Amino acid sequence: QVRLVESGGGLVQAGASLRLSCAASGRTFRSATMAWFRQVPGKEREFVSHISYLGRDTHYADSVNGRASISRDDAKNTLYLQMNSLKPEDTAVYYCAAGFRVIVPASEKEYTYWGQGTQVTVSS
Repeated sequence: QVRLVESGGGLVQAGASLRLSCAASGRTFRSATMAWFRQVPGKEREFVSHISYLGRDTHYADSVNGRASISRDDAKNTLYLQMNSLKPEDTAVYYCAAGFRVIVPASEKEYTYWGQGTQVTVSS
């Protein structure tokens, strides 16, 4: 089992920055592919970014590319998402996810473990 706990969300104005964190415990964190997804009520969960085992590969959704940076600290078992130049359309609940032997990193079906989510609200 892997337990994931997100933090760092909040209410900010457009143009501000936030750093989301996801603390992991349980099964070996460093061997997992990690990702961030987000969801707005009434809509499907949307891929934001992923980072591979050992952080060799990263990928971003077009909607956040250039404004987001994903990283991981395997010594601290923590995943991060730095979001800059936030926009009202970034408002969502942000979830971190962990998966093993992930083939399609942007697919939520690839991830076995999920956190409870952290709310990000961006006002205009």
